[in-house]
Amino acid sequence: MTKKVAIVGAGIVGATAAYQLSKKGIDVTVFDSGVGQATKAAAGIICPWLSQRRNKDWYQLVSHGAAYYPQLMDQLRADGVSELPYEQVGAYIFKHTEKQLAKVEQMAVERRVDAPMIGDVRALTPEDVSCVIPGWSNPDGALYCSGGGRVDGELLVTLLLEQAEKNGARVVREKVTLEAVGEEVRVRLGEAVQAFDAVVLSSGAWVKELLEPLGYYVDVRPQKGQLIELTLETTEETSKWPVCMLHGEIDILPFPDGKILVGATHENTQGFDLVPDEELLNGMYEEACASLPSLKNAKRSGVRVGTRAYTSDFLPFFGEVPNTTNAFVASGLGSSGLTSGVWIGECLARMAAGEDVGFSVEKYTPQNYVRKV
Repeated sequence: MTKKVAIVGAGIVGATAAYQLSKKGIDVTVFDSGVGQATKAAAGIICPWLSQRRNKDWYQLVSHGAAYYPQLMDQLRADGVSELPYEQVGAYIFKHTEKQLAKVEQMAVERRVDAPMIGDVRALTPEDVSCVIPGWSNPDGALYCSGGGRVDGELLVTLLLEQAEKNGARVVREKVTLEAVGEEVRVRLGEAVQAFDAVVLSSGAWVKELLEPLGYYVDVRPQKGQLIELTLETTEETSKWPVCMLHGEIDILPFPDGKILVGATHENTQGFDLVPDEELLNGMYEEACASLPSLKNAKRSGVRVGTRAYTSDFLPFFGEVPNTTNAFVASGLGSSGLTSGVWIGECLARMAAGEDVGFSVEKYTPQNYVRKV
């Protein structure tokens, strides 16, 4: 008998899980209301190795995520997808002082021993950068990391779901709730309650809303993120420009055909608000223009707003929901969700299929963040 799996939440985690489960011949149903998805408002830089965050468990997760991207692209290519949303274009990490730059370079060289995907690492002057990105005027030096990449998260999710549907999965664009029958979790859509062999909860900051009615405390809080989409009329091949991680929170991500993303904000007091904040957006835009003045001539083609999920210790969690026999959950991915999310989705697919995960998941157990009250 074919195994039936429900996935609630079709961001990067849920879409990856759906794709992988559908490839295993499992009967997959994805439920997503389409509201506030963090993936859509994620800038999309895949370069975790140069982060100065000290949490080793977080680093292990994001480095696995970065290493998994080429494998995932190979799978999509084998499925006939030609326009892939991820590319290793390299990354520039900007620092104010030579001392800061030297510290990041040393860290990159040390980490490259265990993460060869980091690739070529070298310090650059502002003049070096402007040779690659014409008109660049940021006075800071940069560290170049050839293994850095960019991904269009929105496009990746769309492709993963399309391929899952080709494999027989169903995508239901409706809001659902959960019901517990003993220790079994079921999915309610309108008046209908459906039973599944496994239920995967991958709705980011909204897992709290799903699990609280079942009597759970969930250590997850929302964070608002906004980014700007720009279109730059230029003869330059922007698809070859590295991603630019400026000193601070602002990143500049060049894509093909003059498409540029600028972002993203990290707003901890706005809850689930999804209204664009023009003051913050304009501030980001001005900061980006200070580094790349040609952006002043760019057309603003869109704004993306989403809600990220954070835990109190900033570490993501994923695995079995405590006190259930068939439910799995992932949340708390924060602002590195596009990096870790593909790997977490792969791990959840293996769990839901009853397979060996092949990765040490104990440090990310939901028991540290989700408990019955």
